[in-house]
Amino acid sequence: MTTFWIFIALVVVISLMLIWVPHFRQQKMLAAEESGVRKQTNLELFNERAAILEKELEDGLLDQTEFDALKKELEIGLLQDMKQDGDDSLDTKIQAKGILWPSFMTVCILAISAYLYQSLGAYEELANPPQAEASPHQGMSSEQIMAQRVQMMEQQVQADPENSQAWFSLGHAYISANQFDQAIASFDKVMELVGTAAELLGPKATAMYYKNGQEMNPQIQALVDQSLALDAQDPSTLLLVGMDSFFTADYQAAINAWQTILDSGRSDIDRTAVMNAIESANMRIQAETGEMPNDSNHNPMTQAATTAKTVDVEIAISPELADQVSSTDMVFIFARSTQGPKVPLAATKISANSLPVTVTLDDSTSMGGDVKLSSAQNVEIIAVLSKHGSVKAQTGDLKGVVASVAVGEEAKLMLDTVVQ
Repeated sequence: MTTFWIFIALVVVISLMLIWVPHFRQQKMLAAEESGVRKQTNLELFNERAAILEKELEDGLLDQTEFDALKKELEIGLLQDMKQDGDDSLDTKIQAKGILWPSFMTVCILAISAYLYQSLGAYEELANPPQAEASPHQGMSSEQIMAQRVQMMEQQVQADPENSQAWFSLGHAYISANQFDQAIASFDKVMELVGTAAELLGPKATAMYYKNGQEMNPQIQALVDQSLALDAQDPSTLLLVGMDSFFTADYQAAINAWQTILDSGRSDIDRTAVMNAIESANMRIQAETGEMPNDSNHNPMTQAATTAKTVDVEIAISPELADQVSSTDMVFIFARSTQGPKVPLAATKISANSLPVTVTLDDSTSMGGDVKLSSAQNVEIIAVLSKHGSVKAQTGDLKGVVASVAVGEEAKLMLDTVVQ
């Protein structure tokens, strides 16, 4: 807007100069020309009268005294006429006659400039400033936003099927949208375009892992081994290894995997998130063994910050199913957001002998990565009493669910369902 104003001002100034500079120059020339004409006329009149006086003197019509007196009077009259060459009455008349046209042109230029600005410029926007535009995602849920994002990426790969980067991004978007079959197909398409690489095998294995209910199987493990054989420091694969180890309570293995990522020195990873994941694993080791974790990253201030938002879950078993519990059974409890990807935000395990019991889920029990319990507003709580030592519910296990609880509040969960 400032640039537009400067442009308009320059145009107006230049236009006025083109009108008024020639006008003043012409006025000066007219005045000089008029002054010269008057002087020439006065001199011619003086010479004619002087010649007449000399003729009369020769003819004896005037004596010498009269001639001298009349000539002196004529010379005085010439001097007076010369002094009146700059008479104001003449200049005023010339100026009054010449100033009308440039004044009219000035008014026209200013009027035209104002009209053009009002018609083509931003006068209406200045007089009535527009309201701030609403967010394009206003009123949309996280699932709707993710679906819109996936749709846009699908259109992009349809327009350019050979764009491997677009297929790669679409695969990650499918994972976030819990469309794991499509994610696997997308990563296969990328490998078809650019060849097999660890940075592609890791995300594919992750999609298969989520599809399989966050549990390893021989096919997924084969992909993990193949990826690490190609690149022993591939962050996507090591994140999966660490997450699975953490989820199966092998905390030291999780720490080793995540520490390998940090030691790789890669610049394309979230080092803070990885260090927080290691911190969580160390705290879990401390909780189980009662020993302080041997970790230079341990920080009491960090621990206090991560436990700021918690969910206390009172877990009990249905009296009708109490006789199905043995002393070797383990109870796995985890929380996941009610919105967005169904990725576990926090998890813990307890012995079935301790039931009923109240457990606390917070950021110290996170699954690692950049997803934390404190980042969610409402979570779903799931508990599985496992008779096989697996976090994934199998036939004969007992299960209980709390559909939604706000982070920062308490919940009661009853193990009341036998998995078929």
